[in-house]
Amino acid sequence: MSDFRIKNAAFETSVGLSSNYPELNGVEIAMVGKSNVGKSSLINSLCNNSKLAKTSASPGKTRLINFFKINGGEFRLIDLPGYGFAKAPKSEQASWGELIERYLSSGRLTHIFMLIDIRHEPTMEDKQMFKWIIYYGIPFTLIATKSDKISKSKRQQSANLCAKQLGAPPFAIPYSSENAEGKEAVIKRIGDILEDYKNAESENQENNNIDN
Repeated sequence: MSDFRIKNAAFETSVGLSSNYPELNGVEIAMVGKSNVGKSSLINSLCNNSKLAKTSASPGKTRLINFFKINGGEFRLIDLPGYGFAKAPKSEQASWGELIERYLSSGRLTHIFMLIDIRHEPTMEDKQMFKWIIYYGIPFTLIATKSDKISKSKRQQSANLCAKQLGAPPFAIPYSSENAEGKEAVIKRIGDILEDYKNAESENQENNNIDN
């Protein structure tokens, strides 16, 4: 889907531990990463709307799962709470972890974008999150954020090293919400995910027709 574009985006709803998810309606792509890694900024950058997902200089601001409807409902982007915010009470950290794991295990997710900071080795919390992603069998793409903070010549190498240190195949997309580096690569990835989903749905329908 080389011509795929995000044309419009709108906030849909927020979900906590005691809330119900919105009705599943196709593709859901989630953003996950430690507090202040740039999940909300990435969503805003992709959607060309600086006010869509709330951003803050204070880590740990996202405490609910936020659902965004893209292209009038063609698919959803999901902003998961950041983890690893040491100043939050232990009980609050535990509830965020429970909230994230509940969603990861729900079977709703089509794909997950895991964000890691290109400047630093992945934390223990990053490695635990990656283990959850693998455990639940969720297809993933790694995105190394804040790429504008290091020299251009080192960005891809540093992104790949972060992926390797995480325990993943050694590739990540360098991304900067400041200058939109990596935006086209992530947009293309989303287009490919949507195309794969449609192809799988079509194949399932054909198999059902044959069985019937």
